[in-house]
Amino acid sequence: MKLDEAPVQANLLSDADRQLVDGVSLGQRRALAKAITLIESTRADHQRRAQQVLTALLPKTGNAIRVGISGVPGAGKSTFIEALGVWLIEQGKKLAVLAVDPSSSVSGGSILGDKTRMELLSQREEAFIRPSPSAGSLGGVAEKTREAMLLCEAAGYDVIIIETVGVGQSETTVAGMVDMFCLLQLPNAGDDLQAIKKGIVEIADMVVINKADIDKQATAVVRAQWRNALHMLRPASKNWSPPVIALSALHKQGITEFWAEVEKFREILRSTGEFEQKRQHQSLAWMWQLIDAGLRQHFRLHPRVQENLPALTRSVESGHTTPAAAAYALLDYLKH
Repeated sequence: MKLDEAPVQANLLSDADRQLVDGVSLGQRRALAKAITLIESTRADHQRRAQQVLTALLPKTGNAIRVGISGVPGAGKSTFIEALGVWLIEQGKKLAVLAVDPSSSVSGGSILGDKTRMELLSQREEAFIRPSPSAGSLGGVAEKTREAMLLCEAAGYDVIIIETVGVGQSETTVAGMVDMFCLLQLPNAGDDLQAIKKGIVEIADMVVINKADIDKQATAVVRAQWRNALHMLRPASKNWSPPVIALSALHKQGITEFWAEVEKFREILRSTGEFEQKRQHQSLAWMWQLIDAGLRQHFRLHPRVQENLPALTRSVESGHTTPAAAAYALLDYLKH
């Protein structure tokens, strides 16, 4: 499908948004940054424009490999992504990194320090690094990360990496939007493996032991522990057994082997049709998440809900009304 064959909504583009679409299509980093800023805006008019821009660009999306990187604090995620990114650029790839920073629950501000931590990568024209505040989004993943990922694909980036804050439910959230989910661990983790949730282990498509140069013996022990743990669980795909590899991002060792596993993963799942099927399921899940979010917003903005919510809230807090009775009463207002 060509760009001018996009759905009808694309015809509603203003001249400014048409220029934005053209700029993203040509791979202009400034246009891409402006488009991501537009989709991150909470203004209703900006949201309408953002969806029109995305619709126009949709035919150009889907050609990149999407990789999620998560792990415990101190595992060296940024160092690993920078080493991997520089190596990929040397192989002729264009790389986009969407790094989700933790936001303050009080002020909403975030650190946004990924460009500082990836200094070498941020200087490369072939790389686009976009730190986005999580702003309280579920699992620490920016609410608009999926849309930003599509924009980066439309701009011609071959590899999209999503780095998470590595806490809470961020791992499962990211795994639901990428092709391959990689979990970074440390060689001296020891018994920490016991504390890792089973659900996180089950969604890992690859486990990477970073900083393997620190203690080779400890690395070997942790690799064996992870292999045993993965062997006892049913893998996410019957066609793929998650490998456990060791590398040193700081010394640029093991990067080639890591990417070979990524390519192998994509090749195997494409040959079985599972790769495309996974993306289709993710798109449908994304649609329902947006529907759920929209319904919650519609509920909260309903005039009678706004009118009666304070009194019912106080009644529940004082014990005069059960939570269920209050919820049903408020939901009944949507019927009228």
